[in-house]
Amino acid sequence: MIFYDSSNPAPNPRRVRIFAAEKGQDLPTEVVSIVAREHKSPEFLALNPRGQTPALKLDDGTVLTESIAICRYLEALQPQPGLFGTSPEEIGAVEMWIRRVEFLVMEPLGKVWVHTHPFTAKLPIERFAEYGESNRPRVFDGYAICDEALSDTPFLAGSDFSMADIALFTTVEFANFVGIQMPEELANLRDWHARVSSRPSADA
Repeated sequence: MIFYDSSNPAPNPRRVRIFAAEKGQDLPTEVVSIVAREHKSPEFLALNPRGQTPALKLDDGTVLTESIAICRYLEALQPQPGLFGTSPEEIGAVEMWIRRVEFLVMEPLGKVWVHTHPFTAKLPIERFAEYGESNRPRVFDGYAICDEALSDTPFLAGSDFSMADIALFTTVEFANFVGIQMPEELANLRDWHARVSSRPSADA
């Protein structure tokens, strides 16, 4: 098994690194440089035609892509600790918050990143800066929804740390890189971020 990784600030490979660290799983890794455009090389495109990391090549040659799918596979290999929930209620809550993080925070953040950040100016794509900037308030709207949820529970989907927290944490960290900071008034979100940052897996 080989895990095709990319270094920070890439958020999606980091999701898998944090997940594996929480599980105590040691993944044989090959680093794919996004800066050097190695993810668009013919060799990597043969593994993942979308040209994106992460990817996980299994022993039988099967290639899994998409960070959540890879983490679900790792969870199936090693169910404990259960980072996708264990009871039906927990499983539903974790899935709900993963989707909310991706739609309410990561999706508008991606548009800000692609259309306004200096790094993406080098990419061979047409950019629309005004459209990118129009998505910045949507990131804050998503943050506010997460902050409200964290007023009742220590972690996003309930009392236990889960994949939903990993998804939000890597998104928040990427947002910091893009230049979008957590608002000071969202105290619940900021306290949550401090708690998650203190976990050993946050260094992954």
